[in-house]
Amino acid sequence: MTQPPSLVRFLQAAFFSGAITTTAALMSSPFIPVAQAAFQDSPKAVLDEAWQIVNRDYVDGSFNQVDWQSARQELLKGSYTSTQSAYTALRQQLERLGDPYTRFMDPRQYQSLTNQTSGELSGVGIRLQVDPATQILTVVSPLENSPASTAGIKTGDQIVAIDGKTTAGMTVEDASKLIQGEAGTPITLKIGREGKTPFDLPLVRARIEVPNVHSSVRQEGNAKVGYIRLTEFSSHAPDQMRRAIQGLLDQNVNAFVLDLRGNPGGLLSASVEISRMWIDNGKIVQTIDREGDSQDIAANHTALTPLPLAVLVDGNSASSSEILTGALLDNRRAVVVGTQTFGKALVQSVHPLSDGSGLAVTIAHYYTPNGTDISHRGITPTIEVGLTEQQQQTLSGNQTLIGTNADPQYAKAVNALRSTVAINQTPSGTVRQ
Repeated sequence: MTQPPSLVRFLQAAFFSGAITTTAALMSSPFIPVAQAAFQDSPKAVLDEAWQIVNRDYVDGSFNQVDWQSARQELLKGSYTSTQSAYTALRQQLERLGDPYTRFMDPRQYQSLTNQTSGELSGVGIRLQVDPATQILTVVSPLENSPASTAGIKTGDQIVAIDGKTTAGMTVEDASKLIQGEAGTPITLKIGREGKTPFDLPLVRARIEVPNVHSSVRQEGNAKVGYIRLTEFSSHAPDQMRRAIQGLLDQNVNAFVLDLRGNPGGLLSASVEISRMWIDNGKIVQTIDREGDSQDIAANHTALTPLPLAVLVDGNSASSSEILTGALLDNRRAVVVGTQTFGKALVQSVHPLSDGSGLAVTIAHYYTPNGTDISHRGITPTIEVGLTEQQQQTLSGNQTLIGTNADPQYAKAVNALRSTVAINQTPSGTVRQ
């Protein structure tokens, strides 16, 4: 389906709150007369880049009643002893907008966020946790087709040292910083494995696609349920989702449970693509920018299945997760089970700045297909099911129980699907599609 240029640009540029996109934006506002060479070599050049992006794109044309022209003057008159002091001044001006999602990122933060939304990382491909019993850094699982899996790293292996540095007392975040690095560079992990003396394992970092979609078949009585967990709307998520749906259909599932619990959001384009896999016809989302211009994004008759669907959400299901959930709910495509979602109803774009840093800017509000503003309210599930503190601890301590009958929200979703599954089954147990 051909889309108008403005919508194509919007889809390429926008993320729902908490996620980013890169844009090669040029600034349109006039510069204060300065010596160009000196200006370009100073931190003020980056400050003015950021100021002009906000001036042009920010969703609130009143800038939260802040005199944004004066803010520019203050930024450019400042005397900065370091890049960090300039960054601090910019963050202080952005805070005046009263919008936590319009934010500045230093080069390290910007690169981290870019990696996150790209759905790729450069490292060896292992998921880690600090084992709650031993307090030792432990492999949860190696990623498929990664240097770690190729080298034979196994679930339960302990990471004793990284390039000779002990991991005793090290957090997962600190270990990840050491393990990740430029593709093609070497790294040595000391592995502890039950029944073996700890041994050094040399690896070479590679660029790895991060799996954001996990799927399996659950036999629930006489029905087969396709369970899909989506952890983030990265650039690879739509292809992974498409493969998951098709793979489960090939196994003749009778219904689906889509788990969006804990999913913080991601790319707008990924959210729209995935919505279209479930919704054949109807509106997906409406956005309105600071000029009051409205964009309606709709399904395009490319749904992969009409089979019954339940969606699991919680208070950490945000932004793109809420777009997908709202679209499924308003189009009566799914039953929603769980607890109130987060309530982020803002659209952002993220821009690279000339020194490698980046700027996220809120550019629009969004509404569900029925015109509901979920800002600060979230989406109320069709069936509200909370988890006790003990249940949360049980699922967190043993994640293999998530999406099983030991998971109360999943169990309730399966129960809600039973009548629709029966309708879609023929007497022989096969499924009408």
